[in-house]
Amino acid sequence: MTGDERFSRLPPAMGDFEIAILAGGLSERMGRDKLALRIGRRTSLGHVRALAASLGVPTRVIRRDLVPRCGPIGGIYTALKRARKKTLLILSGDMPFVSGEFVGELLASLREGDRAAFARSDSGYGFPAVLRVEALATVESQMAAGKRSIQALAGALAARGYRPPARLDEDLFNLNTPA
Repeated sequence: MTGDERFSRLPPAMGDFEIAILAGGLSERMGRDKLALRIGRRTSLGHVRALAASLGVPTRVIRRDLVPRCGPIGGIYTALKRARKKTLLILSGDMPFVSGEFVGELLASLREGDRAAFARSDSGYGFPAVLRVEALATVESQMAAGKRSIQALAGALAARGYRPPARLDEDLFNLNTPA
């Protein structure tokens, strides 16, 4: 089954969502703009944008957070504040290997009463993630309390964790350091 076929089998209620690509990081550990790194014919961000385009839903790239220097939670906050749909798929611009199949599985893992689902690996919760707009109040509360970690946010939201099957493990690779 291709990623697009898997994506087309989502529950009808999941059709009302949009995508936010987080692209506002400082790339400090990389030492240069990691989103501009070329992987084949595209940049890292270009690969993520191509995935988003293949899904055929409204997409925006978040380059500047409404609250600067808060890390990924600042991007999540900005995406939720600017949302036009009730559900957001949040992709990270430094994860060029995420597939349509992975995204379809993650979206399908979100249940009706859930406010969020995050990809889950041995190191904890991370991106990609799916959040409903009603998660905004919790995100604001976490930021006000100085809790900026994705782990703390996932806990506060009682988020569902989607652990991909081994064949999709590489989808979670992100570009953080030159190594």
